[in-house]
Order: sequence, then C-alpha cells, then structure tokens
Amino acid sequence: MASVKQVQVTFDCAAPERVARFWCEVLGYVVPPPPEGFATWAEFDRALRSLRAVRLRPEVHLVEVPGPGRIAPYTAALTAEVRVPKTDDELASGRFVVLHDPAGHEGWDGTLRLVTMARAHLEADLGADDLLAEVAWTWFDDALADAGVVPHAAGGTVTRVLSRSFGSLADRPAEVEVEIRASWTALDGDLAPHL
Repeated sequence: MASVKQVQVTFDCAAPERVARFWCEVLGYVVPPPPEGFATWAEFDRALRSLRAVRLRPEVHLVEVPGPGRIAPYTAALTAEVRVPKTDDELASGRFVVLHDPAGHEGWDGTLRLVTMARAHLEADLGADDLLAEVAWTWFDDALADAGVVPHAAGGTVTRVLSRSFGSLADRPAEVEVEIRASWTALDGDLAPHL
C-alpha cells in the first residue's frame, strides 16, 4: 500500500485570492463555506482584521499567536504585554481570544465569544484589600463601557496571588498579582471596540 505524505505550503504573493483559486482548480480542492453567521470568508476575515486596526497606547504590545484548537472550530488569539516606557519592565500581561462556533454554546448566547485574561503586579497593600476582586471586575466592566461595549452574557473570575519569601530569599519584598479572566459574546463582527 502506498503511503501518503501530507504537505502544507505557504505562498507569499501580492494576489493571494488568485493564487488560491489557481491551486484549488489544479488540485480539485473545494473551499469550505465560510463560518455560519458570515456571508463570506472575507467577512469573517474583516472581523479579525478589525482587531489589527485598533491603535493602542504605546506601552501596550500585541502579538498574534495561534488560537486554541479544541474550544471552537474557528479561533484567533493575541498576547499582550504592558511595559514601562523607556525601561521595558513588564507591568501586565494578557491574552485576547476570539472563538467562533456556528453552532454556538448555551452559555455564550451567540456564536462569537471573546475571552480575555489579564495579569498585573500590584503593590502589597492593595493585595490585602478585601474588595480587590470586586474592584478588579469593575476595571473590566468600565473598560468595555468606555469603549461603548455592553458585554453580552459576560462571566469570569478574579484571582489574587500573594507571594512571601522565606529563608535565604526573605529579603525579597512581598509580591501581589491579580488576574482577571473574562468572557463575553460579541453581537456583531466589529471586534475592535472589544479590544
């Protein structure tokens, strides 16, 4: 029995749609339909490109990374770092994930789910505050409200991590980290305000 080796090739070209149509014809490949809820692949692509058009503050650095593979049929992701200007010290980090499942999920109440995780270092006295979780969640709510977004079917968690060093590391100051994990459903394909 002959073995089949699968190969993936990437073309860097000025007219990718034309090259794709050519190779589809040559190989007899039929392009699958766009994700449900999107009239064309271009419409789905525009939803993702709307994220690239967002202009953020200069200390925020985004990098596109592969989306998770098993949560939804269509995914994309960005990682983020917030750095102190002129020092490159990291203040915060995070991830922004776009999930699209044409079948939707009961908890999503839609087909386009956005998931974010943000982690930041805090001063030790803030970490001891009993209201830290509630305050951190209002940061999430306020950030979306400031962008004109009403988070549909939103949910999430706030986690506080307190670290104290002992023994030969006892001279290190206490460290506090807060992590916000949130998800909500986007009601249309304009994802820019959500970022």
